[in-house]
Amino acid sequence: MRIEELFSIIRDFPESKPAVEDLKFCLERTNQRQQLLSSLKSALEVRLLHPGVNTSDIITLYISAIKALRELDPSMVILEVACEPIRKYLRTREDTVRQIVAGLTGDAEGSSDLANELSKADPVTLENGQESDDDIAEPGDWVPDPVDADPGKSSSKRRSSDIISLLVSIYGSKDLFINEYRTLLADRLLHQFNYSVEREIRNVELLKLRFGEAQMHYCEVMLKDMADSRRINANIRDEEEKLPEEEKPPFSLVAVILSSEFWPPLKEEKLELPEQVKEAMEAYSKKYEKLKAMRTLNWKYHLGLVNLDVELADRTLSLSVSPVHAAIILHFQTKSTWTLTELSEVLKVPVTSLKRKMTLWLQQGVLREEPQGTFTVIEEEQKDQGEKVVLIDSDDEGDSAMASQADQKEEELQLFWTYIQAMLTNLESLSLDRIHSMLKMFVMTGPVVTEIDIQELQGFLQKKVRDQQLIYSGGVYRLPKNCN
Repeated sequence: MRIEELFSIIRDFPESKPAVEDLKFCLERTNQRQQLLSSLKSALEVRLLHPGVNTSDIITLYISAIKALRELDPSMVILEVACEPIRKYLRTREDTVRQIVAGLTGDAEGSSDLANELSKADPVTLENGQESDDDIAEPGDWVPDPVDADPGKSSSKRRSSDIISLLVSIYGSKDLFINEYRTLLADRLLHQFNYSVEREIRNVELLKLRFGEAQMHYCEVMLKDMADSRRINANIRDEEEKLPEEEKPPFSLVAVILSSEFWPPLKEEKLELPEQVKEAMEAYSKKYEKLKAMRTLNWKYHLGLVNLDVELADRTLSLSVSPVHAAIILHFQTKSTWTLTELSEVLKVPVTSLKRKMTLWLQQGVLREEPQGTFTVIEEEQKDQGEKVVLIDSDDEGDSAMASQADQKEEELQLFWTYIQAMLTNLESLSLDRIHSMLKMFVMTGPVVTEIDIQELQGFLQKKVRDQQLIYSGGVYRLPKNCN
C-alpha cells in the first residue's frame, strides 16, 4: 500500500508526485489518517532518526517532507504531527543550526532548496506576531482544519508557513540563526582576502526580509568594515607610492580593519612576530591614525595570510601560508638551525602546537629534523618544484578564525558568574529560579542577546559547587564564608 511506501515517496519527491496524488485521493475517501500518521512516524524513527544519519541528510529529508506532505494535506496538519519527532531530534544535534544557515547561504552540499527559498520574491517574514484565522481575504475560501489539528495553533499561520519558517521554528527563536549566520559571515569575510562582498550583501538583504533590519544590523556593519578596509588600504598604498624608493616599506601590508564590538569573538592565540614585521605594522598604524583621528589599530598577529618567496640555494618557492608558518621560516634567515624549544621561546607558541606547524616546512623539503627537536634548512634539493600553491597545515584546514562555540559559551558563563557573585554577596542566598530570573532581568539584554536556559545555569552552578566556589544547601546557593 501507498501508506507503507510513504517514507520512500517523501525521499523521492518531487519525482514521486503522482504517488502523493494517489494517496491524497485515497485519504479523501477513506478514514486512514491515523494509520498513515503512525506508519510514517514509525518509519522516520527507524530509518532516519538515529546517530548513523548525517544532520544535513535529516534536514534534506525534512524539506522533502514539507513539500510532499503539503501536497498531500494542504492544512499541514499531517506534516505538523508526523514530523514532530524530526524537529525534536534535530534540536538534539549540535550542528543543526550551522547546517541550516549554510544551506540558506548556498554553502552546504545540496543546499539549493534552502537557497532558492531564501531568494523568493515574497517571503514569509519571521516576526513574532500571530495571524488570526479571521484575516482571510475571502471568507468563502475558509476551509476547516481536520479534527486532529492542534487547536492552540493558528490555522492560517500553519498553512502559510514555508520551508525556512518551519526550520527556524524548530528552536522557537531567530537569535540562534542570526548569531550563527554572523559567525559564518565573519569566517568567510576573514578568509577571502579580496574584499569582494557582493554575494554576502545579497544574502544579508534577503535575510533582512526574513528576520528584520534590526536583527541584521551587526552583519551590515561587518560588510561596511570590508568596504572601508578596501578604501583605507587604497589610500595608504597611494601614499606609499609617492615616497622615495629608500623610504618605501620592505614589503606590502594589507589590513582588514574590524569594528570589534560588531564582530563575533575572534579566536585568540599567542604569537610573537619578527621585529621587521612588527615595525611594518606600527608604520601602518601611524598612517591609519592620520586618516582616522582618535582611532588606532589592535593587531591580531595570528590571523591573516602571508604571500612569500622562500629563496634557497637551488630553488625558489612561492607560497601562501598562515602568519605562524611565515614567522617560523623568517627566523631561519638569521640562523639556519633552531631547536623546537628556542623557536617556542621567541615565537611565544607552545611546543606541542609549534611541532605540528613545523610539519608543513618538513613536507615541502625546506627544513629537516635531525636530531629530533632540531630543525635545519635544506639549501640544496634536486626534487622538481611545482608552480605557486596555497598551503594550509593539515591541523588548520577548515579552521575558523572565530572562537569556538564552546569558548564563546565559557566566556558568556564567566560574565554571568561575576553577576552571580555580586547577587550572592548582597542577598546571601538565592534559589536557582531566582538567580535565573535576575540574570534575565539584568544581563540578557542587547542587540545580540546572550541567553542561558535554566538547565545550562544549573549545570554551571553545580560545577561551581564541585569546584568549592559555591555551597548548595536547602535548595539555595550561597558563597563560601572564606570567599572574597
